[in-house]
Amino acid sequence: MSPVELEARVAALEAEVADLKKMKLSVSEPRPWWEQITGTFADDPAFLEAMRLGRDYRESAPALADVPADAETPRDDPPGSIGEPG
Repeated sequence: MSPVELEARVAALEAEVADLKKMKLSVSEPRPWWEQITGTFADDPAFLEAMRLGRDYRESAPALADVPADAETPRDDPPGSIGEPG
Protein backbone atom coordinates (compact mmCIF):
# COMPACT_ATOMS: atom_id res chain seq x y z
CA MET A 1 0.00 0.00 0.00
CA SER A 2 1.40 3.34 -1.00
CA PRO A 3 1.89 6.14 1.53
CA VAL A 4 -0.81 8.20 -0.19
CA GLU A 5 -3.34 5.37 0.15
CA LEU A 6 -2.34 4.84 3.75
CA GLU A 7 -2.78 8.54 4.54
CA ALA A 8 -6.23 8.50 2.92
CA ARG A 9 -7.29 5.49 4.99
CA VAL A 10 -5.99 7.07 8.20
CA ALA A 11 -7.84 10.31 7.39
CA ALA A 12 -11.07 8.37 6.77
CA LEU A 13 -10.68 6.49 10.07
CA GLU A 14 -9.98 9.71 11.97
CA ALA A 15 -13.11 11.30 10.49
CA GLU A 16 -15.18 8.25 11.47
CA VAL A 17 -13.81 8.28 15.02
CA ALA A 18 -14.64 11.99 15.30
CA ASP A 19 -18.21 11.27 14.14
CA LEU A 20 -18.56 8.44 16.68
CA LYS A 21 -17.34 10.69 19.49
CA LYS A 22 -19.92 13.32 18.53
CA MET A 23 -22.66 10.68 18.52
CA LYS A 24 -21.63 9.41 21.94
CA LEU A 25 -21.69 12.90 23.40
CA SER A 26 -25.11 13.65 21.94
CA VAL A 27 -26.72 10.50 23.34
CA SER A 28 -27.97 11.12 26.86
CA GLU A 29 -28.04 8.49 29.57
CA PRO A 30 -31.31 6.55 29.64
CA ARG A 31 -33.69 7.41 32.45
CA PRO A 32 -34.36 4.75 35.10
CA TRP A 33 -37.41 2.58 34.33
CA TRP A 34 -39.46 4.02 37.18
CA GLU A 35 -39.06 7.51 35.75
CA GLN A 36 -40.04 6.28 32.29
CA ILE A 37 -43.38 4.88 33.52
CA THR A 38 -44.26 7.73 35.88
CA GLY A 39 -47.75 8.94 35.05
CA THR A 40 -48.67 5.88 32.99
CA PHE A 41 -51.73 5.22 35.15
CA ALA A 42 -52.67 8.83 35.80
CA ASP A 43 -56.44 9.13 36.21
CA ASP A 44 -56.96 5.46 35.29
CA PRO A 45 -60.09 4.28 37.18
CA ALA A 46 -58.77 0.72 37.59
CA PHE A 47 -55.49 2.00 39.06
CA LEU A 48 -57.28 4.36 41.42
CA GLU A 49 -59.53 1.50 42.57
CA ALA A 50 -56.50 -0.75 43.14
CA MET A 51 -54.84 1.96 45.23
CA ARG A 52 -58.05 2.43 47.26
CA LEU A 53 -58.37 -1.31 47.90
CA GLY A 54 -54.72 -1.54 48.96
CA ARG A 55 -55.11 1.39 51.34
CA ASP A 56 -58.31 -0.11 52.80
CA TYR A 57 -56.52 -3.42 53.35
CA ARG A 58 -53.51 -1.80 55.03
CA GLU A 59 -55.75 0.27 57.27
CA SER A 60 -57.79 -2.80 58.26
CA ALA A 61 -54.73 -4.84 59.30
CA PRO A 62 -53.64 -4.49 62.93
CA ALA A 63 -50.38 -2.67 63.52
CA LEU A 64 -47.49 -4.84 64.71
CA ALA A 65 -47.42 -2.89 67.95
CA ASP A 66 -51.00 -4.06 68.65
CA VAL A 67 -50.14 -7.78 68.30
CA PRO A 68 -48.87 -9.53 71.46
CA ALA A 69 -45.33 -10.85 71.12
CA ASP A 70 -46.37 -14.44 71.93
CA ALA A 71 -49.34 -14.51 69.52
CA GLU A 72 -49.21 -16.86 66.57
CA THR A 73 -49.44 -15.12 63.26
CA PRO A 74 -52.09 -16.59 60.96
CA ARG A 75 -50.88 -17.92 57.65
CA ASP A 76 -52.76 -17.43 54.42
CA ASP A 77 -50.70 -20.07 52.61
CA PRO A 78 -52.77 -23.03 51.39
CA PRO A 79 -51.67 -26.49 52.57
CA GLY A 80 -48.84 -27.87 50.46
CA SER A 81 -47.64 -24.46 49.33
CA ILE A 82 -43.99 -23.47 49.35
CA GLY A 83 -44.41 -21.26 52.43
CA GLU A 84 -45.82 -24.10 54.56
CA PRO A 85 -43.57 -25.03 57.49
CA GLY A 86 -42.46 -28.57 57.76
